[in-house]
Amino acid sequence: MSLLTVERDGHVAILTLNRPDSMNALGVQGDGDEVQAVCDTLNADPEVRCVVLTGAGRAFSAGGDVKAMKARTGAFGGGGFEIRNGYRNNIHRIVRALYGLEIPTIAAVNGAAVGLGCDVACMCDIRLASDKARFSVTFLKLGLIPGDGGAWLLPRIIGQDRAAQMLFTGEMIDAKTAEAWRLVTRVVPHDDLLTEAKALAHRIAEQPPHALRLAKNLLRNGTTASYDTMMDMSAAAQAIAHLTDDHMEGVDALLEGRPAVFKGK
Repeated sequence: MSLLTVERDGHVAILTLNRPDSMNALGVQGDGDEVQAVCDTLNADPEVRCVVLTGAGRAFSAGGDVKAMKARTGAFGGGGFEIRNGYRNNIHRIVRALYGLEIPTIAAVNGAAVGLGCDVACMCDIRLASDKARFSVTFLKLGLIPGDGGAWLLPRIIGQDRAAQMLFTGEMIDAKTAEAWRLVTRVVPHDDLLTEAKALAHRIAEQPPHALRLAKNLLRNGTTASYDTMMDMSAAAQAIAHLTDDHMEGVDALLEGRPAVFKGK
């Protein structure tokens, strides 16, 4: 069964993890190829300015397919090297593709985000949570380690000590705790989640698309690059932005006291 559905709402793309019967479990053979193909298409489309990622049914994603783990099939089958390659060529392609989106991304976390599902939410730039959302990092409960990027990303979002607490206990935290820990930006009533996420996405999509992608790239690299490297990257990106028609439109709109209309030129 296909993992993703893709809808367009103007300059916003809505991606839905669409396996509600399995709480949107991930890691079926071909998932990495599918997510990579979708993300490549979005990156190549200049009309897409923001992405919303959510889940169908009662969960955002329950994470890796535990039944496949039990059966030792798919990404979890074979010997050590085969399993390593199953992660590299399938599960890692999911998270690498999502993290590699050049467009701003919003996770609309509608329910449980567990293990790999929590990590997938963390691959997005902004996370909004339903008041029914819950988060946990349950790898150790399955005798595993966080094998898909969470150990790198989660401490950067909520800090080393809270990331350690989530990983070492495997305990579930509710939406309000996630908000207090800055795992999510905001908690909204469940029925309003997608409306709120789309509204935020459309506000983002009003920005000049080339500058938006350049700004995301700087923000991402700013977490690991040196100050001098960031200054060089910023100078290069700013030089590109200065030469766009959208820059002149922004200047004219400010001087004329009107809203800017950016066209991606």
